[in-house]
Amino acid sequence: MRAVQITRTGDPEVLDVVDVAEPEAGPCPKLYDVSAAGVNFADTHHRLSAN
Repeated sequence: MRAVQITRTGDPEVLDVVDVAEPEAGPCPKLYDVSAAGVNFADTHHRLSAN
């Protein structure tokens, strides 16, 4: 599975697409298949002002 990880501070270039193991649901939690996700403008603004 591919995921975006942030391992350091900086501009959007620090967002790394990496391969990670498929998650497994435990005895009570549910596991959802997400085909798309969004990012709010406030999230990107906060990311840019973190430098």
